[in-house]
Amino acid sequence: MPRTKKRSGRGGQQGNVQPFSDEDSSIETLSHCSSLSERTSAAEEGGMDKVLSGETEEMAQEDFQYKLKVYIDSTVDKSAKTRQGALDGLKTAMATKILYEFISERRMTITDSIERCLKKGKGVEQCAAASLACLLCIQLGSGIESEEVFKTLKPIFKTILNDGAANIQARQACATSLGLCTLVAEDDIMDVYATMECFESLFTHSYVREDGSRPSVNPQTTQLHTNALLSWALLLTICTACAIVFRHLAKLPRLLENDDVNMRIAAGETIALLFELIRDVDPEFDYDDWEQLCEQLNALATDCNKHRAKTDKRKQRSVFRDVLKAVEEGDFQSETIRFATERMVIDSWVKKRTYDAFREFVGSGMNYHLQANEFIRDVFELGPPMLIDSAALKAMKSSRLERHLYNAAAFKARTKARNKFRDKRVDVGEF
Repeated sequence: MPRTKKRSGRGGQQGNVQPFSDEDSSIETLSHCSSLSERTSAAEEGGMDKVLSGETEEMAQEDFQYKLKVYIDSTVDKSAKTRQGALDGLKTAMATKILYEFISERRMTITDSIERCLKKGKGVEQCAAASLACLLCIQLGSGIESEEVFKTLKPIFKTILNDGAANIQARQACATSLGLCTLVAEDDIMDVYATMECFESLFTHSYVREDGSRPSVNPQTTQLHTNALLSWALLLTICTACAIVFRHLAKLPRLLENDDVNMRIAAGETIALLFELIRDVDPEFDYDDWEQLCEQLNALATDCNKHRAKTDKRKQRSVFRDVLKAVEEGDFQSETIRFATERMVIDSWVKKRTYDAFREFVGSGMNYHLQANEFIRDVFELGPPMLIDSAALKAMKSSRLERHLYNAAAFKARTKARNKFRDKRVDVGEF
């Protein structure tokens, strides 16, 4: 056998190399055309996905509006359970979305349904209808539309509120709803004062009498008086009258002796609000019983009575530390609310009372309304809504690592600050 030739390790041809054939050329051309076709089809699919996505969103919007129409029709159903479900569905929708155009066209229908539920409903149904009335006014904003709604519902609210034989839960709900609806939709300042007098006629029944005796009020009625006091304080933020402030500033400290923790907290926050409003007018204001009031507030800020629940004491101490600082130094513990790319600083008792009132009805949708609801943005002086698309919002978001580091640093700083006010360190007498 002949020896096989050794392959050269130097330059030159490495074995037999086949020349470039027509078949290879055709394969390459097909491959190029195939890749081009794939890119074209991918682009077409991307465009098709956008079209389908738009159609899907439109269908979802139509389905959502259809559900709302069903809810509106169901508010006049014979079944109380069906009416209750419809009211709750409308409440959830208005609290989580901006529905101005849809609601504006049907506002009188919804108003008639609310009126019917308030007049003929029982207990829970009346509470749901009162809350829906507030959300309806929040959606419509301050204007003729909400004024028309409120003019229809205000007499019913006041009738239920002043009727001692009416359901107590319905009266509580009407006390809260009447306050916020008046803030949003009332156009006459004299009517605002009349509504405040209506609230005064309720919560003043909880005042400790001058002879030191306490009125015998059951817990449900005390909650009604608490709601009336908070609504009265809310309206005081838009129509400050020195005569009203001075008349109640001498009597409100009597509510600090109430057995109900919610009433004590509401009274304390209202006192701080009154001091803030007076000092805005007269920075050198001097209260006659200032030392006695500070002693009373300090006792509530360090309360360790064993007959009170631990959660109530903790909540009370936290609030009255801020109230005491407001009365003594005129300070306010500011709070920052973040929503989307914006921030809102709550830096006064006036703004806090207003924010708490809206949040009570809107709930978890408060941040969304702060971002998109023109009326609420106007109340808190946030300017017109910012139009930011999802791509820009995603680009502005920080990375996961940055958020983790920021949260860790904030947690550390918050822990250090709160260690000074831990109950186990401040309230030694409790142990």
